[in-house]
Amino acid sequence: MRTAKRTIDSMNFWSGILFGLGAVAFIDEALFHQLLHWHHFYDLSTTSIGLISDGLFHAFSWFATVAALFMVGNLKRRGNWQKKRWFGAYILGAGIFQLYDGIIQHKLMRLHQIRYNVEIFYYDLIWNVIAAIMIVIGVLVLNSEKAKSKKVGESQVASS
Repeated sequence: MRTAKRTIDSMNFWSGILFGLGAVAFIDEALFHQLLHWHHFYDLSTTSIGLISDGLFHAFSWFATVAALFMVGNLKRRGNWQKKRWFGAYILGAGIFQLYDGIIQHKLMRLHQIRYNVEIFYYDLIWNVIAAIMIVIGVLVLNSEKAKSKKVGESQVASS
């Protein structure tokens, strides 16, 4: 049976992950798809299909972000929002999405590339290194928060 503490920790973690996925997907779609016109979500068909795929991708990012914010609102209303845990999960989720995009969507599925008609190696390298850095930072923040909460729990047990 889940304890209330585990449920709160889990909700903080998953709302951060979801917000990270949604926020980075939104930034990717707005910057690379709409403003720079470097690619569409799905570049293996017509421009019309590419624009439809961008719209669906944009909807995913919007729904993920809004759902995460509803979860945060619920946590804040109850006084259970753990900012550091949430921030670590947010950075982790952002990095996971970006690494998934860079490896799975760009290389394995070949849905699109970051950019066309240029030497792609450096774009891919920077994209995936930034993703890995975000993942490491997210894990470090989450681990430091976990260690801190474990020390607080131990000191509360020792004092009782």
